[in-house]
Amino acid sequence: MIRLFKINRNIRSIRRYLNIVRVLSTYGFDQALEMLGLADMVVRSRRLFRRTVPDIARLTSAERMRLALEELGPTFIKLGQILSTRPDVVPNAFIREFEKLQDNVPCFSFEEVLTQITRELGGPAGQFFTEIDPVPLAAASIAQVHRARLKSGEDVVVKVRRPGIVAVVESDISALMALAGLAERHVPGSELYEPVGIVREFARTIRREMDFSREAHTIEKFRDNFKKTPWMHFPRVYWEQSSRAILTMEYIAGVKVSDREQLSRLGLDGTLIACRGADAFLEMVLNHGFFHADLHPGNVLILPENVICLLDYGIVGRLDEELKKFLTDILAAIVSRDMDEVVSLLLFAGDISDSLDVRSLKRDLYNFIDSYYEIPLKDIEVGRMLMEFIEIITLYSIRIPTDLMLLAKSLVLIEGMGRTLDPAFDMAGHLRPFIIKAIRQKFSPKHISREITQITHSYLNLARNIPRDLKEIINRINRNKFKMDLEHRGLDKFTADFDRSINRLSTSMILAAMIIGSSIMMQTDKGPKIMDFPVLAFLGYTVAGIVGLWLVYAIIRSGRM
Repeated sequence: MIRLFKINRNIRSIRRYLNIVRVLSTYGFDQALEMLGLADMVVRSRRLFRRTVPDIARLTSAERMRLALEELGPTFIKLGQILSTRPDVVPNAFIREFEKLQDNVPCFSFEEVLTQITRELGGPAGQFFTEIDPVPLAAASIAQVHRARLKSGEDVVVKVRRPGIVAVVESDISALMALAGLAERHVPGSELYEPVGIVREFARTIRREMDFSREAHTIEKFRDNFKKTPWMHFPRVYWEQSSRAILTMEYIAGVKVSDREQLSRLGLDGTLIACRGADAFLEMVLNHGFFHADLHPGNVLILPENVICLLDYGIVGRLDEELKKFLTDILAAIVSRDMDEVVSLLLFAGDISDSLDVRSLKRDLYNFIDSYYEIPLKDIEVGRMLMEFIEIITLYSIRIPTDLMLLAKSLVLIEGMGRTLDPAFDMAGHLRPFIIKAIRQKFSPKHISREITQITHSYLNLARNIPRDLKEIINRINRNKFKMDLEHRGLDKFTADFDRSINRLSTSMILAAMIIGSSIMMQTDKGPKIMDFPVLAFLGYTVAGIVGLWLVYAIIRSGRM
């Protein structure tokens, strides 16, 4: 049974792979597919599917890619949305287009909702809920949300995973992984972006998003982190009515943070809300190292007494101690205009190429800082400043952690909401106390003592392991077990072209042999005849003619005479 499941899954992956190639070809990405070594598949796709997109010649490549992702469905829409937060990987034109991607998917039926609840919770919906609104509050590619009421009387929302979405996503991930592997083998310079690594990271993110039990634990962690902050509210999770595919949470009746008229009508204070939101986000980032990474206005509700409630915890960012230290150090170095320290931090923490032009990097960073030098601190948009900084270092192929990209994007959204609520909103002013606190902690005797202890311990471990490692290397050499793996890049295309040439040459030789053999048989009068010609000779000429015409046609279609 398991083997049959794997076969079916592989068949689905192959079909999806072919469909992806077809859609990319339809939207004019033939050259990219040929770079991946899929030229033959592109030709077959054109032959079988001759669909064209109206006015495709007038669209930019970024627009065409957005349309292709939308046609390919939920997994690829999610991929585009995640890539829109990666300026280190995707050009700005594509980022702007990917930001337009929306989960425009139809709702699934209420009967399927009830079936999912029964399957996941182990009993009919009536066993857990007195009522469920059949009309969903919202629908997306992974799940849809219904309002409901528990047996105990609490109003809740039930998030139900879309039936069959797991199989669809896994099939798409397999196809994406295959394309990423082709990119690493065939596209020069792709190793700087690690396509396979990007797909792995995407797979990890979307699998976490489909597992609602993880989201429930995330909500509980935020509740625990802010249990002493009365003006932050997080929905209560009802664990008995939740599972990996069902999430039941407290129903929150609030006002969207973007609805300024309603906020004003209810007497809520926009300035206070902006200050609280900034402080809460910086608390998440710099103190907890765990932050909500999807803070668009639709996910922020305002409750009475200016209480802030966050929704949708599918995407979160994490900063470990080392990454938090890097962030505070880099911000402090930028503020103090110490470019040598900025470059030193980048070289130490970033993934850099061997051809890095340090002098040009310093020049561009100086120009970047100078552009902010005359601007009052209260007028600086920290999120956009961080995004510009990331764009500069991306030009020099310096790769930094994904969570920092999520942080920069979230800062932009937070500042946008803050300035909408309060035109005088000053994110830099809110950030200053956190930076000062971090710097004080960095130079505190306790912190210095801990760092010295860690460094000493690391060097002791290194000294302890060196003799053992050297002995292992020498033993391997003595036993002829010492191996070095060499990777040849770019040979796959050469091998494929060489195999194709050999096949054509072999076919030509067989054709020549058939023609010569038929000509010899034509001189004999033995065997049955057709129109006074020997049958075998006639068949030989016919087969040779058909195969020869097919070979010439294939060579012409390939464009390589």
